[in-house]
Amino acid sequence: MTWQGAHLLGPCLASLHRQTLAHDVLVVDNASTDGTVALLEREHPEVRVLRLPRNTGFAGGVQAGLDATDAEFVALLNNDAMADEGWLAALVAEAHEHPEAAAVTSRMLLAGRTPPVLNNTGVVLLATGYGADRGLGEGDTAYRQPGEVFGFSGGAALLRSAAVRDVGGFPVPFFLYYEDTDTSWRLRAAGWTIRYAPTAVVHHEHSASTDQASALFAFHNERNRLLMLARCAPSRDALRCWARFALTTASLARTRALHPRRTVPHHFRIGLRLRVAASALRLLPWALRTRVPGAFWPPADRA
Repeated sequence: MTWQGAHLLGPCLASLHRQTLAHDVLVVDNASTDGTVALLEREHPEVRVLRLPRNTGFAGGVQAGLDATDAEFVALLNNDAMADEGWLAALVAEAHEHPEAAAVTSRMLLAGRTPPVLNNTGVVLLATGYGADRGLGEGDTAYRQPGEVFGFSGGAALLRSAAVRDVGGFPVPFFLYYEDTDTSWRLRAAGWTIRYAPTAVVHHEHSASTDQASALFAFHNERNRLLMLARCAPSRDALRCWARFALTTASLARTRALHPRRTVPHHFRIGLRLRVAASALRLLPWALRTRVPGAFWPPADRA
């Protein structure tokens, strides 16, 4: 999936061209206006392009890609990531070895770092209800063994298509962020596992597509966490996290009144948090309608 990423596609597609396992490439273009489609037609005529009429975000783009294929497996790779030549083969081998796995996540390294630094080796769920990159900032010697993880990173993972469809697909209303954690949670609630393949290596230009210090990131990160909890967590845990968000907002408002000139990050700004609350409440009926049967909180991640 790409949006305004013409400058990123060359290295990404070149890395896919070097894969040792035969595959088809589908580029989902989220209504880019930067010449993406023309570039693909001119320089990469071998790839299939699905151009969407409007920007549907990462969640909508991935879902459109899933709807456009009947392949048993679908591999996701961010346009700002480059895969080692054995990446796809390693993911597929892990999936075949573990037929109970609905997804296999990659070993993501921060591009250009010497010595290598980890970006993601799977997603963990914290007691606060936030998802986090497992291994972020650690050295390349960590997480060298394959195993089960809570969730996959949508930036570089292999999905068992039928399993994802059976749990409702990607949450398109999320638009951006937490769609992979939400989908992972729903897959696990349906009895599937998520695996990590340490030999499936990609190099990721972290935040090349979106700025994680931006208001856009803060809004979707906070809102989608609340919606994910409403869809996937036990009612008690979802209510606890929603209440904590409200109490934190009230506390920040009091602090802001006492110190009106203090500069704070976007996710601590009252206006943004009120917009988050309004949007989350507007989408809450959808979240409750699509609530996962057998909601659970992973015991291993609670601590």
